[in-house]
Amino acid sequence: MSIISEDIDPSELRAAARPAAANPPPNRVTFNRLELNRILNLYGRMVADGEWRDYAIDFLKDRAVFSVFRRSSEVPLYRIEKDPRLARKQGMYSVISATGLILRRGHELDRVLLVIDRKLAVV
Repeated sequence: MSIISEDIDPSELRAAARPAAANPPPNRVTFNRLELNRILNLYGRMVADGEWRDYAIDFLKDRAVFSVFRRSSEVPLYRIEKDPRLARKQGMYSVISATGLILRRGHELDRVLLVIDRKLAVV
C-alpha cells in the first residue's frame, strides 16, 4: 500500500514513472501559421500563373527556409528565409535569388515578399 501526500498531484507521479526520452527533439526554427499562410497564398497564385511548380520547406536549427522551384530538378528560384538571429538587426525575413543575391530583407514578411509578388497595377 502506497501513501500519497495530499500536496502531490497524481499526474506528476504518472509523469515521473514514465521514462524520459533519451534524445529530446532539438529546437528548430519554424514558420508560424500566419507566416506559412502568407507564403502559401503567394505560392498558390504563382502556380496558377504557371511560374512556379514545386516547393520545399526546411526547418533547421538556426533558420527556416521555404524554397520555390520552377522544376523540381533545378535549383530554387527563390528562398524565403526566417533567421531569428537577425531580428534586431536587419530583420529576420529575407528573399534570396537563385544566384544567392539577397533581394530584400526586413522585419515584416509581407513587405519582404513584395519583391516577388507581382500584382497587376492599374496604369
